[in-house]
Amino acid sequence: MTDKLLRKIEEEISRLHMKEHGVEELKVEEDVFDKPTLETLYKLANRGVITAMGGSISTGKEANVFYALGEDKRELAIKIYRITTSNFKAMSDYLIGDPRFANIKQSKKSIVFEWTKKEFKNLVRARDAGVRVPEPILSERNILIMEFIGEHEQHAPRLKDVGRDLEDAASFFEVVIDYTTKLYQNASLVHADLSEFNILVEGGSGDEARPVFIDIGQGVTLDHPNAEEFLSRDIHNICRYFSKLGIDASEEDVLASVKGLV
Repeated sequence: MTDKLLRKIEEEISRLHMKEHGVEELKVEEDVFDKPTLETLYKLANRGVITAMGGSISTGKEANVFYALGEDKRELAIKIYRITTSNFKAMSDYLIGDPRFANIKQSKKSIVFEWTKKEFKNLVRARDAGVRVPEPILSERNILIMEFIGEHEQHAPRLKDVGRDLEDAASFFEVVIDYTTKLYQNASLVHADLSEFNILVEGGSGDEARPVFIDIGQGVTLDHPNAEEFLSRDIHNICRYFSKLGIDASEEDVLASVKGLV
């Protein structure tokens, strides 16, 4: 990338109001905002996909999530996977065996790009199956754009942080199991990393509270060799957590229910 193009990108970043967060600060975070990623953001802004971009709302081991605005001031979440520091071995374990990604090249860049596509496709399948997930909007290179879940630029809390405040934890648990069942039976998917860390609580802690499944990039289709093992692990995690909230959660019964055996 030429210095002239990089300056243009920085000008565009400034127009998107990222300047208040510091372009120099972002450039220091080379593992997230490398030059190709900045170039992609620039192109998305020129296409009107992004009209304003704010600060980080979540930092994970493989990716950062940023608040943004899109067309008609729609609130967006932009997930940017790190190409240089992501756990490629762990990603490969979930990609290999998935027939949708049979011809993936074993390079860092290829694995991250395919992982980003995988999360987008999993979100589409989950949403079509009736599971509440962030609506997927676009996947390009290592950037995933989706619906923002939250209010006032603050993402909805994770279940791990507010579970004990739920007024009706039993009903919330039932919806979580219903979503897990819909993933399995309707979408032929297993989340494969389901826990209180990857469920948002939308609508407050009262009767309107409902779960939102997130971080579904590692989700696998049922023909993946480890699909059943991952399902059992998901159910163990959920039952373990809700048991702490006083909910009678039998892993055997839940597993049978999810698989349609009862």
